[in-house]
Amino acid sequence: MERRGFLKGTSAAGLLALLDPAYVRAREAFQAGSPPSQLVPKRPYGRAKDSISMIGFGGIIVMDVTPEQASRYVGEAVDRGVNYFDVAPSYGNAQERLGPALKPHRDGCFLACKTTEREAAGARGELEESLRVLQTDRLDLYQLHALTSLEDVDRAFAPGGAMEVFLKARERGQVRYLGFSAHSEEAAHAAMDRHDFDSILFPLGFPTWIKEGFGPSVHKRAQEGGKAILALKAMAHRKWTVQPEDRKWNKTWYEPFDQLDQVSLGLRFTNDLPVHAMIPPGHWDLFKMAVELAQAGALTPLNDAEREIVAAIAQDGEPIFEKKA
Repeated sequence: MERRGFLKGTSAAGLLALLDPAYVRAREAFQAGSPPSQLVPKRPYGRAKDSISMIGFGGIIVMDVTPEQASRYVGEAVDRGVNYFDVAPSYGNAQERLGPALKPHRDGCFLACKTTEREAAGARGELEESLRVLQTDRLDLYQLHALTSLEDVDRAFAPGGAMEVFLKARERGQVRYLGFSAHSEEAAHAAMDRHDFDSILFPLGFPTWIKEGFGPSVHKRAQEGGKAILALKAMAHRKWTVQPEDRKWNKTWYEPFDQLDQVSLGLRFTNDLPVHAMIPPGHWDLFKMAVELAQAGALTPLNDAEREIVAAIAQDGEPIFEKKA
């Protein structure tokens, strides 16, 4: 049977029988309401000594929520073992909400921020504003955000570019580690050519990895360089197939996996690449599902049958990223 027709030709009960027994046991305990068996596991941040939670808290979660909701979300995440938080000025009012909510927990957390500014003046101003709004005197990780072209990289590394601010900020102790996020393999490789970054933040979900071959070369190079690999889009399925007014998840520009078994397949595939941490989509319910799966010990390696399932899912839909020819 072709992979595209694999899922259509298999009943729900048949699919359940293909799932890894260790995952099924953890899932059943989780669904039965059993207390979490552990906090969210932590891993070393690449070659550094810091440890970060394998599930990260994306700042978009607190965008447009009340200050009270933000404090509750952050407090519960910390209580569950999450210590890795990532935010950016481009996420609406997320910094304004995250700063006060995270302040009581700041010393035990790994705070990452980003800038889309490519020139030094803009990057300097945005860094200072992020520190002020986040109510902290340092960022654990500062990242060039959303590198999408060689021009982006060239501008950031040119004389008077953003990297001058990054390097000086690290010397002054305003930031501890340097990284970048990218939605382009070409830009990611160009950035790694220019600087030995501590980490990369990159889309590493199975639909694009399998169908488009998007991600493997970047992952391989980062792994060989000992960088921390921080994964975006592990729970991303495909481009939206419905109009904006009909979308259940309004903080994502793509259609996320939101059913438990598919969410787990996405997280388990990406986790097994391997990566150091994964950031779920920016909705509390989706983030909490990922956290609870991690706490339940349900993010087990995929078996051969599950790899057939993810290959079939990958073929069924328009991928959110395409590999550049």
